[in-house]
Amino acid sequence: MLIRNIEKFLRHTGMPATKFGRLATRDPRFVLDLRNGRMPRPSTEQRVEHFMNKYRGTVNAK
Repeated sequence: MLIRNIEKFLRHTGMPATKFGRLATRDPRFVLDLRNGRMPRPSTEQRVEHFMNKYRGTVNAK
């Protein structure tokens, strides 16, 4: 489930939920809305997964 992956990502990186939303989807309320039951489109899920994978790769490369 996407929200579980996002929550793990936020804990691991220490990134605030609003910053994650702005960077991944240009919506600072994205994570809060997911926590409240929002169901994202498949294309949005793919974009968010891509963002997390790319971010992890960038951080791990440093």
